Amino acid sequence: MMRIIAGKARRRSLETLSGEDITRPTSERVKEGVFSAIQFEIEGKRFLDLFAGTGQMALEALSRGASSAVLVDDNVKAVEIIKTNARKTELIGQCKILRKDYSEYLKGASASGEKFDIVFLDPPYAKNVKDEVLKKLTRADILNDGAIVICESENDYFEEGEDVYGLTFRKKYRYGRALITMLEKRAGSAPSSDSEE
Repeated sequence: MMRIIAGKARRRSLETLSGEDITRPTSERVKEGVFSAIQFEIEGKRFLDLFAGTGQMALEALSRGASSAVLVDDNVKAVEIIKTNARKTELIGQCKILRKDYSEYLKGASASGEKFDIVFLDPPYAKNVKDEVLKKLTRADILNDGAIVICESENDYFEEGEDVYGLTFRKKYRYGRALITMLEKRAGSAPSSDSEE
């Protein structure tokens, strides 16, 4: 059973979708590890989840003091589950829930000048996080200085000291199949300027 681990919605249970072809929820162990690593950096921050699935990562952040969250998923069933979970945790007032492809969302957010402090990326493991999602994220220029980008993937894309499309490597953790990589936008770093493919 999925649940909120800590904060004002602690122990609230969350709904899941059946079938990993629809969504692959981040495991409890991974979620706990991620939020332990950033626990003192959540208060008052804006959170973005581009592949929200069940919504559990954004809802956990809101429960722990984030000010607002945008949850994006292109699957209609996932969006309904996110709405259900946001209501169950009584955090829906702080959520903006959108059924959109992540690329479409990033273009719109860039045009409207949106900014975020924490971004969680957990696309299907088949996607190339580094070369596709991260490039589009940094090109969109929606990260505040000091923003943390948390990537869940299967493969080890990043090395210590590596600059990743204007983001600085921070730390990585392995939890079985899942690899969590944390990157940070340093003050004054420019967004990726690679030409659109």
